[in-house]
Amino acid sequence: MKMWYCLRVQSSREEKIKENLEKRVKARGLEGLFERMVIPMETVQEIKGGKKRERKRKMHPGYLYLEIETEEDKSDNPDQRWRINGEAYHLIRETPGVGDFVGDRDQPVPMTEEDVRRILRISEPAEAGDEPVVKVEFTKGDAVKIKDGPFDGFEGHVEEVDAENGRVQVIVTIFGRATPVGLEYWQVEKV
Repeated sequence: MKMWYCLRVQSSREEKIKENLEKRVKARGLEGLFERMVIPMETVQEIKGGKKRERKRKMHPGYLYLEIETEEDKSDNPDQRWRINGEAYHLIRETPGVGDFVGDRDQPVPMTEEDVRRILRISEPAEAGDEPVVKVEFTKGDAVKIKDGPFDGFEGHVEEVDAENGRVQVIVTIFGRATPVGLEYWQVEKV
């Protein structure tokens, strides 16, 4: 029976560690003990230097999710029903950059069904026509400067953030009166 486990790895080296682990599994002929290795990613849009671009972002930096062969634990511990296959466990622990499994230090704890479904839903490739997630880095109250449009050069405070649609509402002072202005997220920058 294969179950999912969460493994702590060195942050910003997740892909390299996954690649090394896959090579080690293949070299030892233990492919049957591992089903999948997942680093959940999302596509985000951001503006840098006035240009809109898309990039991949790790949902959980410093973690790698593994589906591993699991055996029934025949020890006296009633809390622990399952344990990772011994060969798989030692192969993982000996891989450079790998930390501990999430759970008990000596005995990793499998992930819940709900967590597995959430991780798999995040890591599946987007359907054709799906829009990437818009990365809006503003919160209510942030001081911002408008850098595009008819209010270019005005400064104000963020009143409302609509991350789903990539819009912000900014309160600017025009002729001595506070006026709400609806803008795209890329039309403003933090002061």
